[in-house]
Amino acid sequence: MDQKKTGHFMKELRREKGLTQEQLAEQLNVSGRTVSRWETGNNMPDLSLLIEMADFYDIELRELIDGERKSETMNEEMKKTVLKVADYSNEEKNRLMRKLHYFSWIGVVTFLIFIILEASGLAGNGILEDISSFCCGISFGVLIIVAIYTNRNIHKFQAFKKRIFQRMEIL
Repeated sequence: MDQKKTGHFMKELRREKGLTQEQLAEQLNVSGRTVSRWETGNNMPDLSLLIEMADFYDIELRELIDGERKSETMNEEMKKTVLKVADYSNEEKNRLMRKLHYFSWIGVVTFLIFIILEASGLAGNGILEDISSFCCGISFGVLIIVAIYTNRNIHKFQAFKKRIFQRMEIL
């Protein structure tokens, strides 16, 4: 924190309100000399007084401590950027959820085929046994994929997958 900058800003704020140091001091229940020390940057007010001053001047505490107003355009630009990032994040999330939805239905259908073949006793005959085993494997694989993608640590899995594919390209 730059005390001189903050002090100069406090002086600007006081002047904008049309107050003398003595009038501000009276408002904050401190001496005029104390206000003078703040404005020269020799001393700083306690946190409770900083909060009271921020309320009095109708600014954010952060602005008072930083010694400058945050521009409205900067805040608007930041807001727009944050909204764009949120939209992008939501789109990524929706794309992932669609993939999981498709995988889940594939798992359900293959599991139903497996159950029907096993329950009817057809799974013990040649090609139907292979189909039943294949459907069971697909269902289990889909279950694993869904478990991985719904895990909070998916980014670690994605990084691992990326490293494996990069190594495969090197070979």
